[in-house]
Amino acid sequence: MFTSLFGLNISSQEPEHKEGDLYKIITAHGVSFELRYGYYEEIDRKSMRPMEIYPNFLEAPVYTGDGIPFVTAMQNPCNHFRLKSKECDEGEDNTCYQCAYYEKCEELLGLCKCKARYKKLE
Repeated sequence: MFTSLFGLNISSQEPEHKEGDLYKIITAHGVSFELRYGYYEEIDRKSMRPMEIYPNFLEAPVYTGDGIPFVTAMQNPCNHFRLKSKECDEGEDNTCYQCAYYEKCEELLGLCKCKARYKKLE
């Protein structure tokens, strides 16, 4: 009531985002990634608002100019996974974020510094 009376626009909710809206553009190691709002799973459309979608580097790998692969913190680790610290539990729910080879770039975007995963440059 008072907010409309005084012309104030006070909201405790985040603005609504639609699927496909631009979340942010991240540039890391000379590569730009356009992050948009969307859904990871079709079933999420029924119960969730759109969220920022990061690239699926397992399906479509992207590398730095030096051949280092990009990863996301929440992606499932590869078979070279090595636990980062004793504070992390090793188990079925591990992600790249918990791996000793993970190096954070920005937000949930990172690099896998495991030499076995580097792309051979010609």
